[in-house]
Amino acid sequence: MRVALGPTIPDEQSLDELAALAESAGFVVVGRRTCRRQRPDPALYIGAGKADEIAAQLAAAEADLVLFDHELSAVQQRNLGERWGVPVLDRTELILDIFGRRARSHEGKLQVELARLEHLSARLVRGWTHLERQRGGIGVRGGPGEKQIELDRRQIGARVRRLRADLERIRGQRRNRRRSRDRNEAFKVSIVGYTNAGKSTLFNRLTGADAYAADQPFATLDTLTRRARLPSGDFMVLSDTVGFVRDLPHQLVDAFEATLEETAEADLLLHVVDASAPDRMDQIAQVERVLAEIGAGDIPVILVHNKIDRCGHEAGTSREGGCGRIGRVALSAATGDGIDGLLAAIAEHRAARRTSSSPGDPDAGRRPVTSGPDEFGMSDPRASR
Repeated sequence: MRVALGPTIPDEQSLDELAALAESAGFVVVGRRTCRRQRPDPALYIGAGKADEIAAQLAAAEADLVLFDHELSAVQQRNLGERWGVPVLDRTELILDIFGRRARSHEGKLQVELARLEHLSARLVRGWTHLERQRGGIGVRGGPGEKQIELDRRQIGARVRRLRADLERIRGQRRNRRRSRDRNEAFKVSIVGYTNAGKSTLFNRLTGADAYAADQPFATLDTLTRRARLPSGDFMVLSDTVGFVRDLPHQLVDAFEATLEETAEADLLLHVVDASAPDRMDQIAQVERVLAEIGAGDIPVILVHNKIDRCGHEAGTSREGGCGRIGRVALSAATGDGIDGLLAAIAEHRAARRTSSSPGDPDAGRRPVTSGPDEFGMSDPRASR
C-alpha cells in the first residue's frame, strides 16, 4: 500500500518496487492499494474510513499480511494490526527482514542485528502494554523498580554496544587490509548501484568469480573483493557491495558503515544502472545521495548502463562527463557485450591516477553528468511529461 501526501499523484513505480521487495522476501502479492491524504492520520496513518475499505479488500483476498510503502509509528502499526487482524509491516521492517534472510557472513549478521535493534529501540515507546514498574526486594518488601520499558531499553542498549564493538574490530581488520593494498599500490575499484542493477553479474564477469547473483533485490549483502587483470597487464582490486534502494533505512546505512568504507576508500566507482528501468534517473539520484552520505561523493565514477540486451541498445562508450576520459559505458554483463569498453575505461582511469595522483588534480573529483540524453539515447523517460 502507498499513500500520497498532499496533491501529488501516487507513484505506481514505488509500488512496483515494494512488490519486488515483498516477493524477494518470499511473500505472494495478492493486491495493492494507493491512497491520497493531506497528512498522515496520527492513529491509523490512512484514516478510519479507508481502513474499513481495506479491511473488506483483505477479507476478499484472504490476505494474511499488509505492507506499507512508508514508515509507520509503533502506535499506527499496532492500531492497524488490531483493526485488520493481520500483521502490518512498513517498508523499513520489510527491508530489514530481507537483510536478515540474506546475511551469510558473521559480519553481515552482526550488521543486520544492529540495524534491527536500533530500529526496535526507536519504537519502544507505547510499544508494549506491560509497562508497569517491576517490584524488587524479598517478599512484599521493596518499592517499585524500573519500568519494563526501561529494562527493555537497557538490555537493547547493552547488546547494541557489544555489536558496535565487534563491528569496530572488523573495521580495524579492513583498515589493515586496505593499508596492505595501499603499500602495493593496488588500484581499488568498487561496484555500486541500485539494488538489482546487475552488480554481482558484472563482478563475476570481470573477475571470473562465482558470486551469488539473482534477479531480485538485495541478492548481495556481504562485500566480496577479488583481483582482476586489465588489458594493460595491470591489476585492480574489485569489490562488489550491497545495493542501494530508495529511502534506504538510516539504521542500515549506519550498521553497514564498516562495509561501506570499502566504497569510500576506492580509487574509482563503477556506478551500475539498469538501462531497462523506466525510473533509472531516480535510481541514479538515490545512489548518488547515499554516496555523498558515506563520504564517497568526490570519487571518480564511470556510469555503467547495464542490461542493454533487455532494451535494444547497442554497446558503446562515451566521454561525456568523463573529464576527457571515458565516463559512460553501455554493456550487458549477462552476455559480455561491451565489457571490453568498460575494461578500457578502467584502464584509462588507472593510467590517469598513476600520472596525476596528486591532490591538486582538477579532474579528480569530477563526476559524470546524469541528467539529459547521452550518446546511447538513454535520456530520462520522464522528460517528455
